[in-house]
Amino acid sequence: MSDRGVAGEREQGYSLAFVVVVAVFVTCLVVANVTAVKLVGVFGLVLDAGTLIFPLSYIFGDILTEVYGFRAARRVIWLAFLCNLLAVGVISLAGALPPAPIWEGQEAYETILGYAPRLLAASFVAYLVGELANSFVLAKLKVATEGRHLWARTIGSTLVGQGLDSAIFVTLAFAGTIPTSALIPIILTQWVLKSAYEALATPFTYLVVNRLKRREGVDVYDRDTSFNPLPLGR
Repeated sequence: MSDRGVAGEREQGYSLAFVVVVAVFVTCLVVANVTAVKLVGVFGLVLDAGTLIFPLSYIFGDILTEVYGFRAARRVIWLAFLCNLLAVGVISLAGALPPAPIWEGQEAYETILGYAPRLLAASFVAYLVGELANSFVLAKLKVATEGRHLWARTIGSTLVGQGLDSAIFVTLAFAGTIPTSALIPIILTQWVLKSAYEALATPFTYLVVNRLKRREGVDVYDRDTSFNPLPLGR
């Protein structure tokens, strides 16, 4: 396969397809944080509702890295972080404003949309580390395998990214509040379920990746890319 994508240049066109992928990625993250407040029971397991959509951010993160390269994915990961920070800030500000005398939903608003600072910080750190690690591993594996075995690369990168995300979030959010022996089962449950989600979505990932490569004429290999986690450099 040829490196038809010119790293750092081709993604600058901001095609409709690229914008759609970015929009879905950002939406998945913001919606996951809003819906995470609800706990749901699935096959005897207690999960937050954000689990339904958050793994999609990894799927679309894989699509971004596979097609447009690590640089483009890194920018989008930071963009999503800032969008989520903006959403949380506005939601928190709205909650702090005095309610109108005729409005009786303040308590419900604070219950559903109120953010505990510790959980919020844990979520933000886990997201950045997990997504950047996922993109880094996928980009490196693409070069190492010369673009072969997409299924192995997406699942392998997700195992690393979701593993770090789950471990960091659960540890930062709950260490000291629940027994240490209970942390590991929670981490493993989240890791396995989210990674399984990615594996089951592999046919969808193949479909979107192949279509985008043909349509965009882009297939970036990160041979000379700087993997600085900050959105700077080549």
